[in-house]
Amino acid sequence: MHAAFPSCRLDVAGQSIDLLPERALWWPAGDMLFVADLHLGKAASFRALGQPVPHGTTAQNLARLDQLIGQHRPRELVVLGDFLHDAQARTPQLLANLESWRERNAGLRCTLVRGNHDARAGDPPHSLSFDIVDEPYLTGPFAACHHPRPHPTHFVLGGHLHPVCKLQGSGRDSLRMPCFVREERRLILPAFGEFTGGWLMEAVPGRRFYGIGGDAVWPLPN
Repeated sequence: MHAAFPSCRLDVAGQSIDLLPERALWWPAGDMLFVADLHLGKAASFRALGQPVPHGTTAQNLARLDQLIGQHRPRELVVLGDFLHDAQARTPQLLANLESWRERNAGLRCTLVRGNHDARAGDPPHSLSFDIVDEPYLTGPFAACHHPRPHPTHFVLGGHLHPVCKLQGSGRDSLRMPCFVREERRLILPAFGEFTGGWLMEAVPGRRFYGIGGDAVWPLPN
């Protein structure tokens, strides 16, 4: 792995996985890359409501995804829900960007595990050649889900919550940062997409945070 992008390796469900600072998960033995909550087109949806939000987030998201695919050369990309933000996100420009992205990655198997926003946005166009499934998508020892609910037999990889954690400094200083969250039978991925926001998850017994910042992932103190 490239030294400039140090990951954090965990052993779960009898497998080694890498938590990546690009807010993605790499499973080497399965040759699979997992991302959650891209929310492509969210900024366009907000602009349609008159909100002055920035342009270019979809292109940034797809460029980051290209970088990950080029680095790891996965057999399969699994999106853990909320690929598109909503129906208003399906602009001609976004769809054209997606078509170009798919052409650059034509040999890659892509699977979308439907999330709550996918129900409103609709499935990706057939031309993108995604396998569309409902949760859970079972692969090896993992249950790939959007909602990180427990599964009776498989270790859950989920999204939906857009987890962030808070570091407390001296005095009143504090810092919020995206994170991976591990519990006994599940791992929650941070939102991959730019302009997605985050939900502050509290520290409770049995919950472990892996913070993302400075091009690195590291375990935070309990």
